[in-house]
Amino acid sequence: MSSEKIFEVLAMLPAATIETIHMTFAATFFACILGFPLGVYLYITSPAGLSSQPMLYNVISRIVNLLRSLPFIILMILLIPLTRLIVKTSIGPTAAIIPLSIAAAPFVARIVESALAEVDHGVITAVKAMGSTNFQIIRKVLVPEALPALVSGLALTIINLIGYSAMAGAIGGGGLGDLAIRYGYYRFRTEVTIGAVIVILLLVEAVQITGSAISRSLLSKR
Repeated sequence: MSSEKIFEVLAMLPAATIETIHMTFAATFFACILGFPLGVYLYITSPAGLSSQPMLYNVISRIVNLLRSLPFIILMILLIPLTRLIVKTSIGPTAAIIPLSIAAAPFVARIVESALAEVDHGVITAVKAMGSTNFQIIRKVLVPEALPALVSGLALTIINLIGYSAMAGAIGGGGLGDLAIRYGYYRFRTEVTIGAVIVILLLVEAVQITGSAISRSLLSKR
């Protein structure tokens, strides 16, 4: 690759990278708003939960599984009317945040449910014996105890959303995926595609390292 092509690719990457980061972290925020309460509710109503309701749990659990199994590209297309209603367009990084958030919310819910289920039941029993309400148990015991696992799960969610945001580029979502497809694949410019892929890999590695470091720090403080 000539130096001119290298500099041209480098000039295109910053804006696309910022778009990808914008999509990913905004979608993570909204996915947590949607998914965290759902995950807590799944745990509470699970057979081993604080207020077991097996029938309700099975219904919600199957809905969550259905949403998780739906391919993201199909979900993004199905949500185009909703996206247009909310942001007045179905193209661009901001529009992609809507389907990204909805796609990640069931994933977050499962992470939260699993993290809470891993908390030692002996601690929960002891707190119950002291007369704590379910809300107090969740706020003061379950969430603090599950925090390292929740942080690791959040890092995994961000990594998945980076991949989803790249797929969103296939239908005008913007970001590195759009750069790789529109300017790389369609124009037969392999160097652009390679550059976008390298940045995506670097973002994933940075998130993984940061998430692992924070999780280890929280575990060491117990």
